[in-house]
Amino acid sequence: MVRSAWAGAEDSEVVVHLVDVQGELAVRERRAGAGEHRSVQDVQTIIEGLKAANRQVILALNKIDGVKRETLLAVAHDLYETGVYSEVFMISAATGAGVDDLMAKLASLMPEGPWLYPEDQTADLPARLLAAEITREKIYLRVHEELPYAASVETTAFQERADGSARIEQTIYVERDGQRAIILGKGGEVIKWIGKTSREELEDILDRKVHLFLHVKVKENWAEERGIFNDMGLDFDV
Repeated sequence: MVRSAWAGAEDSEVVVHLVDVQGELAVRERRAGAGEHRSVQDVQTIIEGLKAANRQVILALNKIDGVKRETLLAVAHDLYETGVYSEVFMISAATGAGVDDLMAKLASLMPEGPWLYPEDQTADLPARLLAAEITREKIYLRVHEELPYAASVETTAFQERADGSARIEQTIYVERDGQRAIILGKGGEVIKWIGKTSREELEDILDRKVHLFLHVKVKENWAEERGIFNDMGLDFDV
C-alpha cells in the first residue's frame, strides 16, 4: 500500500498530505492513545520520504473543529518548517470548513485536458471493489482502536435486480474469534451500524436502492492471500 501511494505521488500533478491535527495535538499534550501515536509516526515517515525525494506537497490539516486558532497555527508552523510543504490549508471534512478553498486551489493547478471518465462517475473502481472499500472504511471508523487493519472485506455477490435496486453480499474476514465478536458487537449493534452506514453511502453513490447483506468469517491467514491485494491494485510481493 505504501509503495502504491508513493508511485501515485510520483505520477501526479499535485499531492496533498492530509494530517489529522487532533492526533498531533493529542501527542503534544501527552494524552494520545496508540492510534494517535501511530498517526504522528506516519506523518513523520512521510515527511522524511518527501525530504529524500526533494518534493514539496500541499499540507491539509483536518479535524480543526473546536481547536483554537493559535493552537492550529503552532502545529501548522512546525510542520511547514520541515520544508516539505508549499502551502497549508486548515479544513474540517465533517463540516466542510476550508474544503472549498482547498478544492479551488487544486482545480487551479490541474492542467486542461479531455474528460477521462463520464462527468457523473465518482470513482474509477469497479462497483464490487468500491462497495467493499466503503464497508471496510466503516469497519475502521467504528472499531479502529480494537481492530486496526485486521479485517478485510470481499464483495461475494453484486446483483442488479429487476426493480432497479442492487443486492450486494459481502464477507468480512477477521483473523480470530475474538475479532469476530468485536465486529458483531453486543446484540449485533456494531454490525448493524456498519451495514446501515455502508448501505446509505452506497445508495448515494450508486443512485439506487441497495440491499446489503454482511457475513463475518474467521480466516487466520487472509492477509497472506495474493488475490486480496491484487484486487486492490497492490503488489503482494513488495
